[in-house]
Amino acid sequence: MTRTIPSPNLWNHPEVYAQENAAQDVDGAIWQALREEAPWTGADVLDVGCGDGFHLPVFAREAASVTGVEPHPPLVRRARRRGLRVLEAGAEALPLPDASVDLVHARTAYFFGPGCEPGLVEAQRVLRPGGAIAIVDLDATVDPYGSWMRTDIPHYDPVRAERFFERLGFTTRRIATRWEFPDRATRDAVLRIEFSPAVADRAIAATPGLTLPVGYRLHVRRRPDPRRPDPRRRDLSPESAARLRR
Repeated sequence: MTRTIPSPNLWNHPEVYAQENAAQDVDGAIWQALREEAPWTGADVLDVGCGDGFHLPVFAREAASVTGVEPHPPLVRRARRRGLRVLEAGAEALPLPDASVDLVHARTAYFFGPGCEPGLVEAQRVLRPGGAIAIVDLDATVDPYGSWMRTDIPHYDPVRAERFFERLGFTTRRIATRWEFPDRATRDAVLRIEFSPAVADRAIAATPGLTLPVGYRLHVRRRPDPRRPDPRRRDLSPESAARLRR
């Protein structure tokens, strides 16, 4: 049986989350890092946990094909109304054939460190040799946003998560970004869906303007290509995933 990890900020507040997506990374730093580490021109791209498909059109400008996967049916319907190809499924049971895509992209969805091994096995399965898994996540070691995250999720250890990916052969790249809101009402609404009431109050009080620095991590690993072996990369087989879970 596959697990679905709820995303209450997006699932319960899709309109506010759309405003958050629009405010994030206004300088394009994440996209620039992705282009350098895992370019997608002419590639078949899969976006795992794509929500209502916000990022799919960016990939579609240059990719050969773009598919989104999202477990929450209302978000799937929302994406399809926009004319996007989004399949209803979770990260642990991707409805794609083996070796069918060149890039598996996931942004702040499912792949948060230990416990995500089944999804990594699936991502590896659908990748062609030489293809890349690119995981974008918030860097909770970077304040002020990181301090608010650590307060609200005290069991989450960002250093442990980073070491988890490095142990599995992923590279790590830190990305400094800037969020910019059109007005204070949008800023406050976004912070209130991301944090508990007390932490949201603290975040709002600490953010007098309309911009907010937010750190991210980009983890990338390529599936080995027998034609071009790379001894620095390590594959994640089901057996190695099982060992990690023990």
